[in-house]
Amino acid sequence: MLHYESRAMTEKNQHATYAAAGVDIDAGNALVDNIKPLAKSTTRSGVMSSLGGFGALFDLKAAGFGEDAVLVSTTDGVGTKLKLAIDTDKHEGIGIDLVAMCVNDLVVQGAEPLFFLDYYATGKLQVAAASTVVASIAEGCKQAGCALVGGETAEMPGLYGKGDYDLAGFSVGAVARSQLLPKLDAIKEGDVVIGLASSGIHSNGFSLVRHILKAQNIDLKDKAPFSEKSWAEVLLEPTRIYVKSCLAAIRSHAGVKALSHITGGGLLENIPRVLPDGFGVELRRSAWEIPAIFQWLQEAGNIEDNELYRTFNCGIGMALMVEASTADAIIQLLTLEGETVYTLGEIVKTSDAHRVKVI
Repeated sequence: MLHYESRAMTEKNQHATYAAAGVDIDAGNALVDNIKPLAKSTTRSGVMSSLGGFGALFDLKAAGFGEDAVLVSTTDGVGTKLKLAIDTDKHEGIGIDLVAMCVNDLVVQGAEPLFFLDYYATGKLQVAAASTVVASIAEGCKQAGCALVGGETAEMPGLYGKGDYDLAGFSVGAVARSQLLPKLDAIKEGDVVIGLASSGIHSNGFSLVRHILKAQNIDLKDKAPFSEKSWAEVLLEPTRIYVKSCLAAIRSHAGVKALSHITGGGLLENIPRVLPDGFGVELRRSAWEIPAIFQWLQEAGNIEDNELYRTFNCGIGMALMVEASTADAIIQLLTLEGETVYTLGEIVKTSDAHRVKVI
């Protein structure tokens, strides 16, 4: 009894701390120290503040935009692709996915990404893993030409399982009002649809991917049957960032009328988002080869064609709708910018509710 009473008194008199509750402020500070040089490496014209303040300042005039600039903002996440990164302890590219999901959405409106912020939430902060994630975010920002100006790291014990984390991104871009896309009034029958190759599955459809992998009893460490890479390497290939090539096309050719980032909803649902009512597209299935990963998923999951086209990018990460007379020049420019380019089809008039047909 005396021993019990003594223990009780000792525990009652202990000082409560945030660390004892599961939140490690020192780990958070260590992560910030790791992030600062990464953020500094992404700086660009217009950035007015350094990492660590309560907010980030950006000077549009210093970035080269006049008074007629329009700001464009996006926010997104990576989805359940994160689960594969966590399960395989491979975090090197997941931040590129996060940036890509935001900045590729900015460029479809003609906007140049200016800055990016991330939100990293976890139950117990693992500084090494988090630093790797943020390093890949910085790499994505470099590819997009935007600055990593800040973010938030939230340690929330009890809300996330061991080793789990979640990511969200937020980006702001700017565009001169005269270059805003899509140019709905200019789109007409006969305009050409150009496709830019994806780097893989990108960051959509992974709930279905994981369902098929489980049903097929796939070990992610094993080599994929259609590749020299492991399943983990194939599936975690980062999303391609199309910002610089698409901005070059937009700024060089007035014939670029609309862009569509092929994300959730695939080819069938994303392209109509940038078309005026009464118009659709016909895509020639023979115009591009669907990459092996999608062919495997279709066969292993017994996926019908339309389900494949509306779930995955099927090898096309970005689509451009362009004036037919400028199509060849735009294709040449995009190829010089490092893109693999396909002439997919053309704009057609339609009253069909299904506005994208793969023929």
